[in-house]
Amino acid sequence: MSIPGLEVIGDRINPGFKSTKAFFDNDDMEGIQGIAIKQAEAGANYLDVNCGRRAKDDPDFLVAVIRAIQDAVDIPLCFDFPNFDVQEICLKAYDSDKAGGAKPMVNSIAETRWDMLELAKIRPFKVILMASERQEDGVGKPNKYSEEVFAVAERMTAKVLDGTYDFTPDDIYIDTSISTLAADTEGLTKMSLDGMKLIKADSRFSGVHLTGAITNIGQQMPAKTKDGGDLRLQLENAFLTIAVGRGFDTVMGTPWRDYALLGGDNKVLLGLKQIIELKGMEAIRGVRGLYSN
Repeated sequence: MSIPGLEVIGDRINPGFKSTKAFFDNDDMEGIQGIAIKQAEAGANYLDVNCGRRAKDDPDFLVAVIRAIQDAVDIPLCFDFPNFDVQEICLKAYDSDKAGGAKPMVNSIAETRWDMLELAKIRPFKVILMASERQEDGVGKPNKYSEEVFAVAERMTAKVLDGTYDFTPDDIYIDTSISTLAADTEGLTKMSLDGMKLIKADSRFSGVHLTGAITNIGQQMPAKTKDGGDLRLQLENAFLTIAVGRGFDTVMGTPWRDYALLGGDNKVLLGLKQIIELKGMEAIRGVRGLYSN
């Protein structure tokens, strides 16, 4: 990876990957440890841990996975479950001494899940805040505009830092959400990038991090361009090229991917810049142009 200052939350301990699912299905702790070691050796700063539905149905398995990973690597873990009870199990199982005293990370808290902030009573942690959705009249609603993303980020950051718990700006990671470009007919990619820009420009967010799951953007896209280029990697790098300039500093992705900033004349970067200004079928036609040309 050649993007200075960009940290990586390794995303491979997740049943969405077939090889990892097979390890989970067979209770193969050595296999899970192998994925953890590979990510750590590739430079991951955190390891995301997502056991899927089994995390809720089989807490003993969840604890065993956490302990096996921490026996294999010494970097901190990010627990990826939008559920208070599951996060409580994770935080109690986590051994900070095995991670050099580093705090774990809770992924994620939204305005509809404020009760999860109470988990700070168990142990200090870093937190990913979801700014892509808001609460209205007690109901969660997806955001569609950068101004909504900014408003949610502002409210959530202020609440986390209100002094109730011992959080610092460095403990906060705001996820403006990276959408699947092939299905983005509403301008959600532009919403995310422009939301980052608004957040970076406001001094109240000084020291706060911006993050997102980079693999989302290339889903449903061909792996290769028509001329054989790696389309998904170029698309990820095109997004990063724009986002890093807007304060994005922590990517949830695969540590051994060759993340790099693209030159201004890169065709995929130019294509992405055009597509994010479009909506509806015009956006879909723009996406098709990325891999057909």
